[in-house]
Amino acid sequence: MSAPTAAARISTRRLVLVGLAVCLVIAGVVSFYASSHPDGLEYVAGSLGFDGVAQDSATAGSPLADYAVRGVSDNRLSGGLAGLVGAVVTGLLMFGLVMLARRRAPRGRD
Repeated sequence: MSAPTAAARISTRRLVLVGLAVCLVIAGVVSFYASSHPDGLEYVAGSLGFDGVAQDSATAGSPLADYAVRGVSDNRLSGGLAGLVGAVVTGLLMFGLVMLARRRAPRGRD
């Protein structure tokens, strides 16, 4: 077998950047079309008749509560922004964890 040519190789940086762009498009644009129906737990609570006793969580007043950005009146834009913020925060956390966990080459060896 011959070694892969330079044109056939995909750089890690390009792969990560394309993956990041795809994630941001999905989080920001596809979330515009998310269902407005309640999630599974809310649906079951409603169908069994105990949805009226639900209480807000401690984070109900946070800037990203209910998959929306507080202060943005357009529901679709608010959901898209919340998706973008969530994707970026998750990406930064993962990047930090990978940087902490990756192996470093021993010093002094050449």
